[in-house]
Amino acid sequence: MLATALATVAETRYVGQFGTSALAGMALVFPFVMLQTMMSAGAMGGGVSSAISRALGAGDHARANLLAVHALWIGLALGTVFMLVMALFAPRFLSALGGRGEALAQATAYAEVAFAGSVFVWIVNTFASVIRGSGNMKVPSITLLVVSLAQVLLGGAMGLGWGPFPALGMRGVAAGSVLAYAFGAVFLWAHLASGHARVSLPIRSTQLDPQLLKDILRVGAVACISPFQTVFTIIVMTRLVAEFGTQALAGYGIGTRLEFLLVPLAFAIGVASVPMVGMAIGAGDIKRARQSAFTAATVAAALLGVIGLVVILAPDGWTSLFTQDESVLQSARTYFLWAGPFYGLFGLGLSLYFSSMGAGKALGPVLAGTLRLIVVAAAGFWLASWHAPTWALFALVGLGMAVYGLSTLLIVRASDWQPKAGTA
Repeated sequence: MLATALATVAETRYVGQFGTSALAGMALVFPFVMLQTMMSAGAMGGGVSSAISRALGAGDHARANLLAVHALWIGLALGTVFMLVMALFAPRFLSALGGRGEALAQATAYAEVAFAGSVFVWIVNTFASVIRGSGNMKVPSITLLVVSLAQVLLGGAMGLGWGPFPALGMRGVAAGSVLAYAFGAVFLWAHLASGHARVSLPIRSTQLDPQLLKDILRVGAVACISPFQTVFTIIVMTRLVAEFGTQALAGYGIGTRLEFLLVPLAFAIGVASVPMVGMAIGAGDIKRARQSAFTAATVAAALLGVIGLVVILAPDGWTSLFTQDESVLQSARTYFLWAGPFYGLFGLGLSLYFSSMGAGKALGPVLAGTLRLIVVAAAGFWLASWHAPTWALFALVGLGMAVYGLSTLLIVRASDWQPKAGTA
């Protein structure tokens, strides 16, 4: 996950060389990129890992293999839907966020290429989730490390024109990501089909079973609401900040890009708790499941809390990676001052969200995300109607993180993780 985060940093650094309009354009399109990642790797991926780990915890290896095949079909279907929706409506979405002129053109150029490869992203994250559900973290980690390195090299080469490659700008940066995920999808498919993994992929001998689809979707589909809430929260704030001009939007985009990078870091911890919680639930050991969940949440809160402290004290260490424009730097400094103190609570909530998926109880953290969205949207539009300064909007971002983390903690503590008959 660290490698994935660093690949995103490198990609933004490349975009920063195209100018402030390109950075503003990336701020417009990046919520949709992260929505896809969060849905495929976190939400639906968590549903896949949860179902497989519960089956293995109950000693049913045959069911785990069948679930892997059903996960593949879900990933292919959703990847295709994502590709078609963005191909048809991306310019409208980006314009609705306040994209205008060159910023809109840059965002559209990136989106046209990036989402043409949505199926590859979904296959990689689905197969990684299948393998993680079996308790194997090494293969997905090494694969995503290689994918991230390939994304950095190919994105730079094709975007900036390294060596024999022509400089394709935003389209080239996006193309590097698409090619890297295509390679990753082929490798993970071969790994599962080879029979060397704990879970195999008997595609030809498996017929679609509505009950197996339901086992994945009852967690994954509910969990998919959470990425929509997170991204829509960012979209609302992006639309409000866009009224303050390109420099403010670029600074906010750099700030929220770090927030989106916090998700993979919390994901790395939370997703490790999914098979631990799921297998414990499948084996009927509820005490161990809850201990795993709260241990992971404590680690995630500490890690993200330290990051928040760093960006409060030295915000330019992050922002100057992408731009030297003083107005953009100042906007990002203000953002980190108000949002940074609450990164720890954000990590706490995210980790418990993943652990709850392992238990097959995703609804509670989703409701916490709903509460965050309501607070940010209602207060944000109220502040905008009073022409509040940008710092007030950034303070609202921090408040939303606090609401999300604390409400998730209270909901999970009060939740009954005892599985219903027939669902473990």
